Amino acid sequence: MDFDWPMALGSFLVAIVVGLTGMGGGALMTPMLVTFFGVSPLAAVSSDLAASAVMKPVGSAVHYREGTVDMRLVGWLCLGSVPAAFCGVLIPRALGDGEAVHDFIKLAMGIALLVAATGILVRAVLSRRARPSGEEDGRITVRPVPTVLVGAVGGLVVGITSVGSGSLIIVALLLLYPALKPNHLVGTDLLQAVPLVLAAALGHFFFGDFQLEVTAALLVGSIPGVYLGSKISSRAPAGLIRRLLVIVLVASALNMFGVGVVPLAWTIAAIAAAAAVTWLVGRRKRDTVPAELPDEAGESGKRSARGRSMAAPDR
Repeated sequence: MDFDWPMALGSFLVAIVVGLTGMGGGALMTPMLVTFFGVSPLAAVSSDLAASAVMKPVGSAVHYREGTVDMRLVGWLCLGSVPAAFCGVLIPRALGDGEAVHDFIKLAMGIALLVAATGILVRAVLSRRARPSGEEDGRITVRPVPTVLVGAVGGLVVGITSVGSGSLIIVALLLLYPALKPNHLVGTDLLQAVPLVLAAALGHFFFGDFQLEVTAALLVGSIPGVYLGSKISSRAPAGLIRRLLVIVLVASALNMFGVGVVPLAWTIAAIAAAAAVTWLVGRRKRDTVPAELPDEAGESGKRSARGRSMAAPDR
């Protein structure tokens, strides 16, 4: 079979998104394989997980070198996610027909992703008025039990659908640790996904529909793509990563709801355009407001000085 270069190119583009945001691997890669390249759903899940088992370490290594990984969170997440991911591969077989379970998880994830995207936008607006405690240095207090549960649920979903190692877990981390910096959020999520995806890939290798030719094309495109995205993400401004997270969250949610390719593309383009306009308006306001403050402060200082000089003879 000839090597599929278009599939490798598609994998490269998706991997850039994964490196930038820590999300979108399963939520974008698996639908791409099924929709554009006619790969069967089970083979797409198995091959995507096998490729992710190689792709995730590349992106996480970049973040680890840059110091944008919280190893405490990684340890607690893996404690729950690794065994759950392997068991998740076996659940559809135990149920006989996993289609109903798959549809339910897609619907629940779509709702959760939209809620998370809304939460990020609201938090960004509120942070302009009052920065959350701990946001300055990114220090957080780890909550072991909720973190392990997040890992277990995420691992279970990944084992069944290949979706969730980035999208589902990163949403939960946002809710549990709002003070975690965006680049640390992405780096932590990428590193914790390494053993998670390895466990799920191992299960699919034995019980799934692993196809070497599909996995090879995914690896050729995803390795350089995730490296490029991770290099940008580890040094990118926090505000830029937040905007990208919102776009990927909404795109993944619409995909979970079964939105077609063309409407999905137009929706993403509209969201990106709205984000760009919002950023330009916000930047214009930031450029104009500080210019007025020094003048006001100067006038206030002059008035205070005149008041003191006029009051001096009375004393």
